Amino acid sequence: MTARNFPLCAELQPPFTIFSPSEQTAPFVLCSPHSGRIYPRAFLEQSRLDPQTLRKSEDCFVDELFQGAADLGVPMIAAQFPRAYLDVNREPYELDPELFADPLPDYANSQSVRVIGGLGTIARIVADGEEIYDQQLHVEEALARIQQLYFPFHTALQGLVEETKARFGYAILIDCHSMPSAQMAQSHGPRPDFVLGDRFGTACDPKLTRFIRDTLVQEGYDVKLNRPYAGGYITESYGRPYRGVQALQMEINRALYLDEARFTRSAGFARLKRDLTCLAETLFSAFPAIIAQRDAAE
Repeated sequence: MTARNFPLCAELQPPFTIFSPSEQTAPFVLCSPHSGRIYPRAFLEQSRLDPQTLRKSEDCFVDELFQGAADLGVPMIAAQFPRAYLDVNREPYELDPELFADPLPDYANSQSVRVIGGLGTIARIVADGEEIYDQQLHVEEALARIQQLYFPFHTALQGLVEETKARFGYAILIDCHSMPSAQMAQSHGPRPDFVLGDRFGTACDPKLTRFIRDTLVQEGYDVKLNRPYAGGYITESYGRPYRGVQALQMEINRALYLDEARFTRSAGFARLKRDLTCLAETLFSAFPAIIAQRDAAE
């Protein structure tokens, strides 16, 4: 089974952007996998939803929020394609059999929790549960998206992480996301301003996670750790502290910076961007000491 009949649409060339500083000054890599906002015309024609509704899955403007941090001298990769079209924060072949007219390849993972929920590598629904497509897709089209978008994105991200580790001896990947402001399930209560996910300490040194939490709290934000977001595929697969790579997922409450109905920047956008830049500046300067404390304790 191949993807040869589905050339990459011109609208997604390039499929992602990379901000590369003239000189990298800190061992950090920023990743914004869900802020892509180029919706291919063919995809819009396939969808039963209007463009505004499709954007409910988008981490709107997250790449812009972190641009100030990148300007301090660290690389950032941001997807151009939207999450509703392809989700790189998944395994490469988390595919939903209900979405396709023909059988999935044997290597597809069709039983993950994310697939069952409709949010696999090729999503069946948008974030609020509405079905995206009015008819089933062909598997070849899914494989084309994965081959032409997913693998190049991860190849580029892996390259940034490896280059950073080679330069500094270690690398810290910050995976940047946003979450809707709507109240969570009753047991969780209102959403905090930030959720930091380090896979319960397995993907990132807890000292680093706590330092970021404490810095944000000092700036006046409500911050939770790992609940309800402990980190997705990127955090889990890249975070290998024993190999010198830390990975932390950061979820930001959209009410802080976004008019969620209109998908426009709110009055809080500038303040949040400024605070994230200040966080990065503090973190970049403090990180060597955090590492030294960890090494001394071992």
